[in-house]
Amino acid sequence: MSASPNTTQANILSLRVIVPFVLTGTIWGSTWFVITGQIDGVPAAWSVFYRFALATPALFLVAMFMKRRLRLARPEHLLALGVGLAQFSGNFLFVYHSELYVTSGIVAMMFGLLMVPNALFARIFLGEKVQSGFIWGSAVAIVGVSFLLWHEWQANPLAGVIGGNVGLGIVLALIGILAASVANVIQANPTGRGVPMVSLLAWAMLYGTLFDLAFAWFAAGPPPLPSGTAYWGGIVYLALIGSVVTFPLHYNLVREIGAGRAAYNSIITISVAMLLSTLFEGYRWTWLTASGMMLAVVGMVLALRARRQKGVQVQQSARLRHDEPSGEGE
Repeated sequence: MSASPNTTQANILSLRVIVPFVLTGTIWGSTWFVITGQIDGVPAAWSVFYRFALATPALFLVAMFMKRRLRLARPEHLLALGVGLAQFSGNFLFVYHSELYVTSGIVAMMFGLLMVPNALFARIFLGEKVQSGFIWGSAVAIVGVSFLLWHEWQANPLAGVIGGNVGLGIVLALIGILAASVANVIQANPTGRGVPMVSLLAWAMLYGTLFDLAFAWFAAGPPPLPSGTAYWGGIVYLALIGSVVTFPLHYNLVREIGAGRAAYNSIITISVAMLLSTLFEGYRWTWLTASGMMLAVVGMVLALRARRQKGVQVQQSARLRHDEPSGEGE
């Protein structure tokens, strides 16, 4: 039997949905600010490695606790390698370096547009269609984020100097977004769908961590050992809370309410990130940034609603094709 609208609404409002929804959005919103403490006096590449060197064994333990298979076939290992290099190396290395030049909340806001390259790559490689509503919503969100980036550009005294300005940070963040999008799309292929998500993430994180180690040693020299407790506290928080805890919560949320509705927690993420930037990074609001924030959030909501409605229409069509003569669904 298919769930009625009232049942679906009840599921969305249940504590087992609301708690992980708010928790993951809040935690991910805070990680953008915590990263700023990881790149203060410590090479960003080494901070990325330290984070995942701690998170990787913890994620394997989670997979074992959840009784998910950890033995992968050769094609599955190759997929995990690709996801690891894109997500846990390329994405995070570029993000950490971008925050050397751009306010953490703005980088978080830019990553709210991850849905745009996700849709484009899914169209190219998976043949998924893009809704017109998604295009218009994304366009509004892009305009809003552009307002925020323009403010950052104007506020940076070295805006015209390549190598030490917000422009470089924007480019690094954009490359990080593309890397994350590649990881999202390639894991959605038939090979990826056949692997338990937590197992795929564990192996992908392992491969990414090994690359991070090699890159950090090559780019920044021998590993530094910071003595500050705040630094190592941040590493523990990012590794265990920001990575190991949130991933299982998020993907369980996807199973409960669907990927479209789960994606709305990016609004909480952005709000928390911008709040922390305002409180602790001295971010100053103007009419330009306020209107940009409003446009970005409204655009993201419109785009996400278009994707969700598409998913609902597909499910309804599937039920109609499989309806019994009595009219009851599956």
